[in-house]
Amino acid sequence: MARTRVRITPLLALSFSAALLLTATGCGGDSDTPDSSGSSGSPASSSGADGDAAGADSPVVVATTSWEGAFARAAGARDVEVIVPESVQHAPDYDPKPSDLAAVADADFVLYAPFEPYAEKFKEAAGGDAELVEVDLDNDADNVKAEVTRLGGMFGTEATAAEWITSFDAEYGKLHKDLKSAWPDGKAPTAVAQVFAAWSAKLAGAQVVGTYGPEAVTAQQLSALSGKKPQLVLDNVHMATGTVLPDSGARQVGIVNYPDEDLDLLTVYKNAATTLEKAMNAS
Repeated sequence: MARTRVRITPLLALSFSAALLLTATGCGGDSDTPDSSGSSGSPASSSGADGDAAGADSPVVVATTSWEGAFARAAGARDVEVIVPESVQHAPDYDPKPSDLAAVADADFVLYAPFEPYAEKFKEAAGGDAELVEVDLDNDADNVKAEVTRLGGMFGTEATAAEWITSFDAEYGKLHKDLKSAWPDGKAPTAVAQVFAAWSAKLAGAQVVGTYGPEAVTAQQLSALSGKKPQLVLDNVHMATGTVLPDSGARQVGIVNYPDEDLDLLTVYKNAATTLEKAMNAS
């Protein structure tokens, strides 16, 4: 597997610039995550706020996965190191290496999620210098904006975070409008959603008639959810266990939560919108 170090520029538009330096430390597994291409370029100039000025004062952020890393990037962090390779399908399965823990020790901020089993190892490795930040990993639009704002305040990059949120609102609104125009017969589709994929139902304007997970669906849940007669099943590909509601007639849609190594969080929404539109228009 490879640990990825991403030096990040401020976000001044919907497309982001990043210089990627890949440092090999092992090998990774296969991933079903859709491909998305990153961009590269030289560091951009200050966005205008003192805390957003490029230079030595920019904090070093270590993120356990690309999900936390994308939140940090959206918030304006330039120097972000991601521990778990993007190629790992189920990030909580990753076993940190000594070199991963050494990277944590050099960070100003360490971003992690409480459901990650290796979080305690990173806490111990951080020592007394790094600030440990628990991130609420949910791609619900309101949560994303709240977390990006909070992280921007911690990093001293409030202006960059605000610019990203403005861009996010514009893109999210466009995707939402396009998906509504794709509703079958002009009616909002009904959907059953895995709890970590429910944000995609909101993006599509779908009517959620039930949720499941993160535990496996029981026979009783299967009967109850199938009885709702959903048109779509929005499944979390990172925790996929096969067909969720077999013989229900519902079309299952795989939703990806983790960004690729370019740490572009907006790509997650664009990919989800493309997938949802195809599912809604399928015969």
